[in-house]
Amino acid sequence: MNDGHGSAALLIIDAQKGFMNDVFDASEAIGNIRRLLEAAREAKLPVIQTQEMHRPSLVDFGRELDGAEGIHCLEGSEDVDIVDELRPLEGEYIIVKRRYSAFFATDLEILLKGLGVRTLIVCGFMTDVCVHYTCADAHQHNYFLKVVADAVSGSTREAHEASLRAIRYLQREALTETNQTIGQLTTAAARS
Repeated sequence: MNDGHGSAALLIIDAQKGFMNDVFDASEAIGNIRRLLEAAREAKLPVIQTQEMHRPSLVDFGRELDGAEGIHCLEGSEDVDIVDELRPLEGEYIIVKRRYSAFFATDLEILLKGLGVRTLIVCGFMTDVCVHYTCADAHQHNYFLKVVADAVSGSTREAHEASLRAIRYLQREALTETNQTIGQLTTAAARS
């Protein structure tokens, strides 16, 4: 898909088993992410998934435990596993991260530059934490954003909506919906 903003990639943020009880409407978001994933694969877009993961010694949590979150996503636990419906295929990319933003201390930007990506189609969990911080950093790195509003979910509906408003403040054309995005991906796949 090339929408005038360069080639795109699907970025699925932290679709991990450990987060599914911490968000509202997880099953609806997973269903929409699954549909996006199938459309992205059909359109031959790069698919990138992130996994938040922390060492069992807790040495890499930093200030993360100062807020409302408890210990989570420890290496070796089932909590870090990507939900079964969204498991990556061979040739798709996984970025392990130790902080909220997928850009912070990871090789995500090296991967995006290597793939020639300028637009990120973003979905996943949690809207008000990792999705929000990744989108803010993507904006700072001059990527175009397409956040699929019905394929993200947050800690609460109120926090989710506030984060979507903050993302739209950064890029007024950033928000989209699953059906609209699938339509664009289907059109792009038909052209290739």
